Amino acid sequence: MSNPVIQLNGISKKYGDFTAVNTLDLSINEGEIFGLLGPNGAGKSTTILMLMGLTEPSAGSVNVCGINSTSKPIAVKKKVGYLPEDIGFYDDLSGLENLIYTARLNGFNYDSAKQKASELLDRVGLGKQKTKKTSKYSKGMRQRLGLADVLIKDPQVIILDEPTTGIDPKGVQELLSLIKKLSVEQNITVLFSSHNLHQVQQVCDRVGIFVKGKLLAEGNINELSQKLFTHGMYLIELEIDAPNKGSVDLKNITKLLEPLSGIQNVSFTDKRFQIECSSDISSSIAKTIIQANYNLNFLSKKEYGLDAIYNRYFEGGLNDV
Repeated sequence: MSNPVIQLNGISKKYGDFTAVNTLDLSINEGEIFGLLGPNGAGKSTTILMLMGLTEPSAGSVNVCGINSTSKPIAVKKKVGYLPEDIGFYDDLSGLENLIYTARLNGFNYDSAKQKASELLDRVGLGKQKTKKTSKYSKGMRQRLGLADVLIKDPQVIILDEPTTGIDPKGVQELLSLIKKLSVEQNITVLFSSHNLHQVQQVCDRVGIFVKGKLLAEGNINELSQKLFTHGMYLIELEIDAPNKGSVDLKNITKLLEPLSGIQNVSFTDKRFQIECSSDISSSIAKTIIQANYNLNFLSKKEYGLDAIYNRYFEGGLNDV
């Protein structure tokens, strides 16, 4: 059963004649990693500001953890941890000292703050560098420290705004793995704002595609793929040979598969059969082909990645759905 932690109802944000966010409805569930995907200027950061109560919507309502962000922004900030693209620390203090300072601001006494900070530094992989001044930290280390910083108050929601910018590939993978682990182990809801398609696809449960202040689509990769490219159908591709190297006839294969439930259409292109069906019956198709003494060389459920989905929306694909 879904349990919405972030609920946006018809929110808009205007700056004079410019509409930064246009009538946005969005629901994000507890423990979910949701990716806000879109180019710079799409409205992602403005949406985050409204979520945190840092700016008021021109219309609509914003609720985070059951709290109205507009009327009770301080209460929301107690529930939400925010990691921006560039996070600032006191460079003359160590990682441990920076975290102790944050913990003290959040009401911890010194001993509890030190213990909590040490535990978090170990969790994000900075235990051995905790006494090093943050001026000596790499960008990846600073982002890890930033993640520990937002966790110090045990937030229910973490908002990550382009958190991997400027980090080397190894550091990116480590940070993404850590985010995924935290979501699973602590049931933390994560809002991941980025324009990096590969990273969003790698870590997010669902995505929302933002363009010019509007949410054009939302869902998991499979849902968006089916909606845009296969019109709600599953598309299964086959490559087969007939017994004794005989010819493979489209009419015969269509007749062979016809008794299977859910088959909508069978076609043949580029030496492969394309089968549209209303459910994933890959195993039944494979069994039928093999029992008819055909050689099954290839079977795949066709899926389109986030790059194809994203590009489709920017190439007029929206008019087709």
